[in-house]
Formats: sequence, structure tokens, C-alpha cells
Amino acid sequence: MDEREFNGLADAMLARLEVMVEGLMQADEIGLDYELKPGGVIELEFEDDSKIIINRHTAAREIWVAARSGGYHFAPRDGAWISGRDGGELLAVLSRCISEQSGQSVNLA
Repeated sequence: MDEREFNGLADAMLARLEVMVEGLMQADEIGLDYELKPGGVIELEFEDDSKIIINRHTAAREIWVAARSGGYHFAPRDGAWISGRDGGELLAVLSRCISEQSGQSVNLA
């Protein structure tokens, strides 16, 4: 996969995640704030000041997630973003991380 194709897929997933996070905030289900940063970075901040950072890593052709529970790297495979760490899918892992850090059950899938 070339850089342009990867960036298109990553941008689409990051835009989808942004819409999902906005939906969580509008539903006022969890104490959450987010900020979009240059270069395809989404920073989620919780009421306890913990953070989850989601960003694309073009050189590795992956989306990276840094959460309290650890770091995860997701590569595009067959229409999904799959973790090289445990084979988990991005939305499932991110749902678990957000649930853990917010104390509320969240399902992004």
C-alpha cells in the first residue's frame, strides 16, 4: 500500500472516530473532551485528566492508540483496522479503553 492510499484510509477512519466521539459528547454519557491536532491526531481527555491519543503513523502505515492500558498499533486489513498486538479491531479496543478510563460502558462498533 502506498502512502497516498494509506493516508486516505487513515483520514476516513479518523473522521469516523471524530463523529463517534462527538456523538458521545452530545449524548452526555461520559465526561469527555477532545481536541484535533495537526497531522491526524485526536486527543481524548477524561474527567480524571487521563488521556487517549489516536494518531496515524504514516511511515509504519498504522493508526496508533496510546491509552492507560497500553499502546496499540492497527494496520488496515480486509476493510478493518487490526491490532498487531492481539488481533483486536480498532473500534473494539478503543471502546474498551474509553470504557476503562471513563468508568462508563461505551461501544463504538
